[in-house]
Formats: sequence, C-alpha cells, structure tokens
Amino acid sequence: MSSTRIQLSHEKLLDAIGDRWSPAEVSAAADLLAGGDGKFPSGIRSLPTDLVSAIQRERILAAILRATAELGYREMNVQDVLVRAGVSRPTFYEQFKNKEHCFLTALDSAAAKLRRRIDGAITTAEGSWRERLRCGLEELLRFVAEEPDAAATLVIEARAACPEALVRRDELLDHFAACLDRNVREELPEGFAPSAISAAGVVGGVEALLYSRLNREEATDLDSLLPSLMYFAVLPYEGHEAAAEELAVPAQAV
Repeated sequence: MSSTRIQLSHEKLLDAIGDRWSPAEVSAAADLLAGGDGKFPSGIRSLPTDLVSAIQRERILAAILRATAELGYREMNVQDVLVRAGVSRPTFYEQFKNKEHCFLTALDSAAAKLRRRIDGAITTAEGSWRERLRCGLEELLRFVAEEPDAAATLVIEARAACPEALVRRDELLDHFAACLDRNVREELPEGFAPSAISAAGVVGGVEALLYSRLNREEATDLDSLLPSLMYFAVLPYEGHEAAAEELAVPAQAV
C-alpha cells in the first residue's frame, strides 16, 4: 500500500455521501475499504453499484486535495491522484473530465464544508457580534487543524491553480466578508456606518495570516492565534480599547 493512500472513515463517508444509503451499507463499504488497505477489492458485488461509485468519487476528491497539498496543483497530475485514491484511470475519467474539473469539484466541496461549519457556528452562538465572530474564528481554526489538505488547497493553491479557482476563492472570501459586515451592522450604534471595505480587510487579513502559517507548514497551536485575530477584527469597528480586551481572553484549544 502506498504511504499516501487515502483512508475514509465511516464518519467521513456518511458526511460526504449523505443518507441515500443505509448506515449498514456505508459501514460495510468502510469495512471493505479498511480490509483492502483503502482500496475496494476486485470484483466487488456485495454493495450497490451507485454506492460504490459515490464512494469512489469521494475518495478521488480527497485524493486530489491530498496530492495538491503535498505537491502543488501545477506539479501534481492524474496519476498522483490515482495512487492516493487507489482507483484506476478509467474510474477517474468516469467521474471527471480532467485534472482541472476534479480539482474545481474538490475545491467547491471543501469551500461548501467550510461555509457550513462557520455559518453554523455563528448562527448557533449566543451573545454579541464579537461572541459570534469568536465562535466563527474558532470553527475556522478547527477546520484548518482537522482538514489540513482542504485548508491548504483553499488558502494556498486556490490562489494560483487556475483562473476559475481564483474566482471561487474570491467568492468564498466575499461570503465571509458579507457575513461579518451583516453581523456588525445589526448591533453597532445607530448612525455608525462602517465601510464594507472594513469587513473585506478583516477577512483578507485572516486569510493572509493563515496563508503565511500554512505555507511555512506551521499549522500547530493554531488556537494561539485567536486573541490576535479577534483584536484585528474588532479594531476597525470598536477601536483599540475594545479590541485590546480580546487579547486578554484566553484562547481555547480548538
């Protein structure tokens, strides 16, 4: 088995493919993958064909994120994806037209997962906009720690992979900037109208810091960044004194 072979747990499979199949079928698929060192055994007949196809697709998407994070988009090729996914070339081309199509699909999937996690954290958080922001940033740092391949692809490789990837990266940043701007405006005093550029600047600054850390492969102790990120985000809206309060809030492990 290749040391870089993708392994998808039962939980990851359920999260990725939804509830079209029973938990028992997904569990059986996970067991077969585990028994085959991350690769379905030849001639498999015990699972629904469409379930196998869906799982193969998710393995390919996970594999291209891994290959992109390890090699860079421009350097990796379809063979690098096949090795990590444990699938054949015909299986790859049954699902995707080419490397770019597969990469953009994986990029969209990773971006959607990040949006769901952060939007969910903000929506369920209680308290002021600063509390909601803190919950969102905590979830962002947790995502980076738990999904390093997806994070590296979204933050680093999306910048230079291809023109369409850059467009999608910008759309993701715009989404979070609009979310921040909306939450701030709901609570700040009447008559105070912050520039929408402030939110874009905050989001861009957070992304730039993550880019620097991930590009240097310094993804440990990310929770220690939270107070500084909060200071940077609060500063343009409530000033230095309020922002400085955030530096005194102990960072929680993510």
